[in-house]
This record gives sequence, structure tokens and C-alpha cells, in this order.
Amino acid sequence: MSKTYLIAGAVALVAAAGGAFWMTRDAAQTANVSTFSTAAVAQTATDVQMVPDMVLGQAEAPIEVIEYASFTCPHCANFHETVFDQLKANYIDTGKIRFVYREVYFDKFGLWAATVARCGGEEKYFGISDIIYDTQKTWIADGDAATIADNLKKIGLKAGLSAEAVDACMRDEDQLKAMIATYQTNATKDEINSTPSFIIDGEKYSNMSYEDFAKILDEKLAN
Repeated sequence: MSKTYLIAGAVALVAAAGGAFWMTRDAAQTANVSTFSTAAVAQTATDVQMVPDMVLGQAEAPIEVIEYASFTCPHCANFHETVFDQLKANYIDTGKIRFVYREVYFDKFGLWAATVARCGGEEKYFGISDIIYDTQKTWIADGDAATIADNLKKIGLKAGLSAEAVDACMRDEDQLKAMIATYQTNATKDEINSTPSFIIDGEKYSNMSYEDFAKILDEKLAN
């Protein structure tokens, strides 16, 4: 999925449909709610603490792989269905790579999904992410914001979170702003304009098969 990675224009976060949702500046002003510009949201030290990288593998692994992906991107879901499990078994679990997952927010639903995934903390993050990707076609199929918010809540409940916890996470405006600021800082620095994208030992790569991924990793490990 190739899209502009910075969410355009000024937006507002308000509570609705059981969670936060986006509206344009004009609509926000009409509704008499506060607005802020995504372009003006600068990352702070607090943001880094609130939105840590989600990491698998050993810190001392010889190669770092960073994946940039969106929970609403079908190509990202396909990568996690067809490539990631092999990558984890053969390279992450064996100590060959340190894997960092960074979220990309192309739309409000991807942001909501990331919020639910992070709601479980680092311990549950990748388990919830797996459910989100595995059921992507189902939870997003209706297209209705209220239904999608409810579907994501159900995923949180399935992962062992309470309804109150999920509601609180989806309505936490400070957390949402920190997520956007962190996303923008990282995506701008690494020049990310499509998903999934990968930074392997500092070099950027596009989506690829497991065979191509393994070839790149093996060549780097051999050097």
C-alpha cells in the first residue's frame, strides 16, 4: 500500500463511536471541539516514553530489522501471514536479528487498531497485533466507524483486556498525540512512503517474499 505518510491537514480527536475519531478542522470548529495540526505535533521526550518501540529478539543481535506497517494495509497483513512466522522462527528466535515494529497511520482505523494493540503493553502487543492482522478483513469489512470501533474492542477483550481498559486507551488523547508525533518523527527520518517498508541495518527495502528477505539477511550475516 503506497500512500502519503503524513496525515494531511489539521484534525481533532473527540470521543465518539466508543472511541476517538478524526474530523476535519471545519467540522471540528462547527462541533466546538479543540483542534490541532498533525504537522505541528513535534515529538518530545515524554512521547518516546509513552510510545516505545515494540521489539522482538535479542538486544545484541548482529542485525536490526525495522518494519513500518499499518494495521489496515492488506499487504502488511499478507506479509505477517506469509513471511513473518518464518522470519521469527529462523532469524528472530535464533538471535540473528533484533526486530522492531513501528506503526504507520494512514487512517483513523489504523490508529485505533494500534491503540488497542498498545493497550495491552509490551507483553501483549505482538499477540494482539497477530489477531488484528489475522482478522483484518473481518474487523474492517463493514466500513462503519462505530462497527469498526466495536470490533476492535472485541479483539481487546479476546486478548484479555477489560472493556474499561480498552475504552480508556481509545479515548486517551495524550497517548494518541504522542503516537502521531512518534510516527511522524520516525517515518520522516527513514523516508517511509509505503507499507510495509523495512530498514535492514540502515538500508531501506520494500515489501518482499521470505526468500528475498532471507537472502538479504544471510548476505549481511556473512559479512
